[in-house]
Amino acid sequence: MAEFLGTFVLIAFGCGSVAVAVAGLPGSGRTSGPTTFFISSGDWLLITWGWAMGVVFGVYVAGGVSGAHINPAVTLAFAVRRRFPWVKVVPYWIAQVVGAFAGAALVYAVYHDAINAFDRAMPGPKTGGHTLASFSIFATFPAPYFQGGHWGPLVDQIVGTAFLVMLVAALIDLRNMAVQSNLGPLLIGFVVAAIGMSFGPNAGYAINPARDFGPRLFTFAAGWGDLAFPGSLAGAFSSYWWIPIVGPLVGGVVGVLVYDFFIGDVLHARAQEGAVVEPGRTRPVEEE
Repeated sequence: MAEFLGTFVLIAFGCGSVAVAVAGLPGSGRTSGPTTFFISSGDWLLITWGWAMGVVFGVYVAGGVSGAHINPAVTLAFAVRRRFPWVKVVPYWIAQVVGAFAGAALVYAVYHDAINAFDRAMPGPKTGGHTLASFSIFATFPAPYFQGGHWGPLVDQIVGTAFLVMLVAALIDLRNMAVQSNLGPLLIGFVVAAIGMSFGPNAGYAINPARDFGPRLFTFAAGWGDLAFPGSLAGAFSSYWWIPIVGPLVGGVVGVLVYDFFIGDVLHARAQEGAVVEPGRTRPVEEE
């Protein structure tokens, strides 16, 4: 239940921020036209900070009960290297996907008038009356410069999620320079903002299988058709749905392995020695 609610909060604020940028501000007369959005980097920053705050408050909500993974890639990585029980992995995944689906449904319930007005005013192509731009409120797709290829977006998702999990591992590692527990969620939100600002445009920086797949299922049910599942747009991309799932799952494991290889195993060895080492040194200084 905690993973469901935490992921629900994440999606409500994350997808909600995209709805503001894409449909809410244009439709309410706060831009130069009813379909005018992303006219500068300001809209992108609104979205990156919206997702960051979604992560912050999702973790604050669920952290005390479930650890607030709110991301199947984190759950898998912690099962591989942090002794998270394997028996809980699939139940966590299910709760996260269902929470993401419910969060997307809430955003649509609040913004469906704005979304429908935007789609009516937007020129084609359209799928079931909906546009790719309105689909972007809920789920992700690759940039046109990938020319429909899979490898570029897949590598992007692996890299982005590897950074996410590596930095989460660093922030919560009490053997390292960990932040106080009540500030951890805030710093994790900063990590998500940094990834969005640095790697976001390639493929929408899903970096979370539930964050993409849950809303994708909702949009399929709500009428976006092939844009949602299997994630196809003629001449642009095809059968994209699996990339924001496989890429983050692989990237999460890579991230925790990289952290442990370079940092975590060193800290573990120091703890086994029972010696406090000055930062910058690999082992204690022995006095003569």
